[in-house]
Amino acid sequence: MHFALAFALTFGAPKQDRWFGPDKWKHFAAAAVIQSVGYATFRQNDTSRPVALWRAAAVTSTVSLGKEAFDRQQGRDFSVKDLAWDAAGAGTATLAIIQATRK
Repeated sequence: MHFALAFALTFGAPKQDRWFGPDKWKHFAAAAVIQSVGYATFRQNDTSRPVALWRAAAVTSTVSLGKEAFDRQQGRDFSVKDLAWDAAGAGTATLAIIQATRK
């Protein structure tokens, strides 16, 4: 996600983008779901836990960046703050997965 943030910083800050805007919880929740489903999918294919987490993070990052690129293409702002909420959701899901899978 570090690359995603660095990439996003090149686009500048959106005009009315607030840290606690109405869409931020959606970014958090969507990223958490994508991370969790991605992890579960990779684990079903006999991928090790660490590799499954990294692959799920790659999928989540790709979807997050894709959403912001799509917004930019549609004339809306590319939001670094949205990406931060995506990272927070993915990170929270990852911590929950690690805690739930400890033996």
